[in-house]
Amino acid sequence: MAELEVRAVAKYIRMSPFKVRLVANMVKGKQVDDALAQLKFLNKAAADPVAKAIKSAAANAEENFGLNRGDLYVARIQSDAGPMRKWRRFGARGRFKPILKRSAHITVVLGERDGE
Repeated sequence: MAELEVRAVAKYIRMSPFKVRLVANMVKGKQVDDALAQLKFLNKAAADPVAKAIKSAAANAEENFGLNRGDLYVARIQSDAGPMRKWRRFGARGRFKPILKRSAHITVVLGERDGE
């Protein structure tokens, strides 16, 4: 039987995808409860949106598929680049200094482990 995967996507997070990827790689492969406990005490701004996406995926698994939260783990998590808001700052001697306000899309895929 194919393994069941549950997805959740958080879009347009106003944070650089590189910063989100640092946090996402820390929780990859962990149990859902362990990942949320680690993110709760992590001193990074990206921890909140990543935790929110994991909670959403866990809620989808419980509500839509009837899975037990204790058996779920983070199978895949990725942070892709969203649209960039191009801003500008004018510099000395008529120069133009572009500022890129980046955004990220977080995709969480949870898998089910057999309860030991």
